[in-house]
Amino acid sequence: MLFCDYLTELKLEIHESGQTSKSPKLCGTNYPVCISFIVVNEFCERFSYYGMKAVLTLYFINYLQWDQNLSTAVYHAFSSLCYFTPVLGAIIADSWLGKFKTIVYLSVVYVLGHVVKSVGAIPSVGDSTIHIALSMVGLILIAFGTGGIKPCVAAFGGDQFDEEHINERRKFFSIFYMSINAGSVLSTVITPILRGNVQCFGSDCYALAFGVPAILMVIALVVFISGSGMYKKSPPEGNVLLDVCQCLGLAIKNRWMSSTYDPKRKHWLDWAEEKYPRRLIHEIKMVLKVLVLYIPLPMFWALFDQQGSRWTLQATRMNMAFMLNALLILIFVPIFDVVVYPLIGLCRINLTPLKKMAVGMIFAALAFGAATLVEVNVMKTVVEPAPHGQCLLQVYNLADSDVKLSIPGSNLFSQPIKSYEDPQAYQHLELGGHNKTITVGINHSGHFHECRETFTEQKAYSLVLHSKTSGIVCQLVSLKFKYCSNRFINTRSEAVNVTIGGVDFYIPADYGISPNKSANNVHIAWQIPQYALMTAGEVMFSITGIEFSYSQAPANMKSVLQAGWLLTVAFGNVIVLIVAEGAGLDQWMEFLLFAGLLVAVCIIFSIMAYFYTYVDPGELDKLFPDKTVNEDEDDLKKDQTDDTMYLNSVEKGPKM
Repeated sequence: MLFCDYLTELKLEIHESGQTSKSPKLCGTNYPVCISFIVVNEFCERFSYYGMKAVLTLYFINYLQWDQNLSTAVYHAFSSLCYFTPVLGAIIADSWLGKFKTIVYLSVVYVLGHVVKSVGAIPSVGDSTIHIALSMVGLILIAFGTGGIKPCVAAFGGDQFDEEHINERRKFFSIFYMSINAGSVLSTVITPILRGNVQCFGSDCYALAFGVPAILMVIALVVFISGSGMYKKSPPEGNVLLDVCQCLGLAIKNRWMSSTYDPKRKHWLDWAEEKYPRRLIHEIKMVLKVLVLYIPLPMFWALFDQQGSRWTLQATRMNMAFMLNALLILIFVPIFDVVVYPLIGLCRINLTPLKKMAVGMIFAALAFGAATLVEVNVMKTVVEPAPHGQCLLQVYNLADSDVKLSIPGSNLFSQPIKSYEDPQAYQHLELGGHNKTITVGINHSGHFHECRETFTEQKAYSLVLHSKTSGIVCQLVSLKFKYCSNRFINTRSEAVNVTIGGVDFYIPADYGISPNKSANNVHIAWQIPQYALMTAGEVMFSITGIEFSYSQAPANMKSVLQAGWLLTVAFGNVIVLIVAEGAGLDQWMEFLLFAGLLVAVCIIFSIMAYFYTYVDPGELDKLFPDKTVNEDEDDLKKDQTDDTMYLNSVEKGPKM
């Protein structure tokens, strides 16, 4: 066992609650030992969350038998709920339970959600209605669990550091962020393998794929509770978010009910001065300026979160599937920090946070442009499956003259099919159930023949017709519809071998048909450019946005802006939900639409950013040294605040 007994020190901490506890340090550093429990907890929790999401869309399509649009809509509705619930978690932690108890209790809810979700993926547990009900209940519990603890875990980790250890706290957040992506990388690789390579209940093992994240969440909870005796546990101090909302409500109410005889106010928020201190009102003004900039941001997240839905579906129609974003994040973050940004600085380009975010939007739009090109090429090699109750059918006429088909209850193939003519596109054949045996009538040179074949829903078939002395011979061949496949028919009297794209085909003689094999399909590597562009956009947009929000918020308002930032993610998923259900476009056109919308939003954001002036929240202590300032003493300062809060007092012009 490794033990830094000669370097570990114990320090007594007296909390506001009056309790004293020991806070051991890691090997003589200023890092509390308890942060290791928090980092491991976050790694396991993110593994649990992203591992479940990695197969969620495929679970909807393959197990619950939903179509792609409904699957995408529910996926983004779930993602959206996960980013609405942090507001609830912040309120519970700040005004009722405190961060520690909130994390523990909501983690239990989180575990229950995973368990319910796993049970819903067991085929023998009820019918499809039960499976859907359990899946939805599980997802709702998971959304409340992961969303509720989201605003608490990182802040709770930051609380463990002494005020003088600023650098250590900053490095902790970097380690914390890396643990998030490390968990994501492993989960998005391991969970799909468990689903596809492990068979249970006679098919892909979704129960195991969801069960492993449940186990990881249990481990996360146990690890977090194990450090309980070492944590600093600050009691709840009231919710600033509620104070902000109440102040806004009072200002709006007083402004609405004011008469023309009332004194004018310089700002509409000043109507709340009768009840709330001017410092709080001024802090809310600062926050509102940033929140206005947040208005265009959901469009970025509308594109970003489609990596787990539309892009995953695109990958399944190629010849393999792999999630790259989390892996690329681990590579791109240090590259941007150590190489890209310093090089830009050497070129004397003033790349402010808002400029970085605008460039990140452009990268995301380019990523969807690349996804559009991939989608166009994928569609050339893909046969889309028929809906439930139907199958796909095409006819190859290898007879010596034209034939005409008649299918009972259908008008398909009403025109004669010429000999050796390229077959028509696949036609949708109604079955009215899971499978159906159909007698196909064939008119050849005035002679009538019949072929009795059984068709199964959602499969693709080729009906091959050729002549023999006894008449027309029918061969029904089922095909893979996931992507274009190669199959050869040999009309010669001897067997032949064909090699194409490095794939060998043996074709028996006398109208023998080769096995169905794939060759020269669109490779998954063509998705790398779109993932690289999107990850670059994430680094410049997401990480910079969090930094910008933190730097522009007063100390007691940072949770308010964090809640606002998370809400932009939620509304981004709502946008995808609306488009997926309402647009009805081909997938490549939908990708192009999103790219165009983000470019338009980026232009609007850039204009808004140009007129934004950076502020220094530290100036608040100079303007309001006693936190709450008497009204009579503050009149002069109130008039000065709009002109003294700039980071750069010399350059007065608005800067992006």
